[in-house]
Amino acid sequence: MAYIARTTQQIRKFFIEIGELSYFAGRFFKVGFKPPFEFKEFLRQCYNVGNRSLVLVLVTGFIIGLVLTLQSRPTLIEFGAVSWMPNMVGISIVRELGPVITALVCAGRIASGFGAELGSMRVTEQIDAMEVSGTNPFKFLVVTRIAATTLMLPLLVVLGDAVALYGSALVENFKGNVSFQLYFNTVFDALSYGDLIPATIKSFFFGFAIGLVGCYKGYFSKKGTAGVGTAANTAVVFTSMLLFVIDFIAVFISDIFYEL
Repeated sequence: MAYIARTTQQIRKFFIEIGELSYFAGRFFKVGFKPPFEFKEFLRQCYNVGNRSLVLVLVTGFIIGLVLTLQSRPTLIEFGAVSWMPNMVGISIVRELGPVITALVCAGRIASGFGAELGSMRVTEQIDAMEVSGTNPFKFLVVTRIAATTLMLPLLVVLGDAVALYGSALVENFKGNVSFQLYFNTVFDALSYGDLIPATIKSFFFGFAIGLVGCYKGYFSKKGTAGVGTAANTAVVFTSMLLFVIDFIAVFISDIFYEL
């Protein structure tokens, strides 16, 4: 009975948190489009999100391109289909691997940073001081960060995809003597707007989810300094789960349109 009670309590707590997160997102849409706008802080957050995550995204994308090509090449050679390598790698990276892996990398880097930063401001009562002084902390701290991640993540995905394709082309040039021009011409011939548009759209949702969860966990951090670490940790875990859910929904919707 005790186990059932604990399980019921955890499920109830989970749904309560989902409701609070939904209210937090609704508050963002309610407040975020009303003047005054914090453009200076928004640009600063865009720099922090984009520039500080760029190297990690590029290195990850490059390694993904190398590993995917090296792992797939022996199997394609066995079936005499090595000429399909650019098509397979290009579609795999642009449709799925590029957006998802980039989002997961950014979740670990950005969501945890937001959770720790806002959590430390909450436990040191800096957010309370902003409210007392007449400043809107939600607009200044939360809206700018969520908007920045929503805007910057698709750009990071594009750069990560480009570097991943370059890494794959490097392997093909070294192993199969395929020129870079031929490789990229084959990739671009295989891709269509049906591959690019859904991947780009879901990248915006990925960015929104990363900023939303990271800010939510930090903004409502509790239990003193220990709560800051908890906020950063749970922000990464919750964001990663949410990214997979969003990706499943996006793929499911895209598959419906492909069948029409």
